[in-house]
Amino acid sequence: MKGFRDQKFSERLDTAAKARAAQLEKARAKSPLNDPGFAERQAARVALAKEREVREAERKLAKEAEAARKAEEALAAEKAREEAEKAALMAKENEARERAARVIADEAERKAKRDARYAARKARK
Repeated sequence: MKGFRDQKFSERLDTAAKARAAQLEKARAKSPLNDPGFAERQAARVALAKEREVREAERKLAKEAEAARKAEEALAAEKAREEAEKAALMAKENEARERAARVIADEAERKAKRDARYAARKARK
């Protein structure tokens, strides 16, 4: 290895700095700011993002309206159920009253028949 020469620390630092500078220049050359269509593409992306936000807001409003409608329906169903229970309870109470009235009427009729038989027996004597 005739041409090999050991590098000193300062030479290695200098070589590394030159390599970093070359990479930086290469990156600057590829920068999207230098691309003429970049501004158009960026504007299109911004417009799409705004449209997406509008659609998301509309979906959110629709979802909230649907949730409110379902809550109202659930409330109406609960009220209807309570009214049905109340009506069933009232029907049971009315039926119990009617049954009690029939029992009282039957007993009164039996008493009247018994009294009539007793009176007829007394009349025969």
